[in-house]
Amino acid sequence: MNLTQNFELIEVAPFQIIGIALRTTNEGGKSAQDLGMLWQRFYTDHIADKIPHKDGAEVYAIYTDYTSDYQGEYTCLIGYRVNSLDNIPPDLIGRKFDGGNYRKFVASGKLPDAVGDAWQNIWQQDANLPRAYTADFEVYDERSANFDNGEVDIFIAV
Repeated sequence: MNLTQNFELIEVAPFQIIGIALRTTNEGGKSAQDLGMLWQRFYTDHIADKIPHKDGAEVYAIYTDYTSDYQGEYTCLIGYRVNSLDNIPPDLIGRKFDGGNYRKFVASGKLPDAVGDAWQNIWQQDANLPRAYTADFEVYDERSANFDNGEVDIFIAV
């Protein structure tokens, strides 16, 4: 697994997401199980086909509503950026995110292991990263399609 970080601050514009979500924690490995089930539901229930007003082909995994830091509870939302939160299907949720300043990491290697390893590395650096704990997110694009050697961008709010 390789992890690269863009040390310059990246300004992310406000954006909107429609998708599915759950509440979890990293404590006791609970998030690994919960997030695996959420991703499975995303693909098994064909959530992508239900999302109106898509603004791109990238899948987003957003981590937000932190109770404290990476050790506390948080919400994970998996979905697509949209240009409108009108007509959200009843089994999905829509959220607005403010954007702001982010540090960009790129996880590369065997997926999804490389993403999990990247988060472990980010958590180890937590004391040195001025994290905002507002909304961190991963972006899955065409580079993520190769599970044996893919890339996923990870954005950490600072």
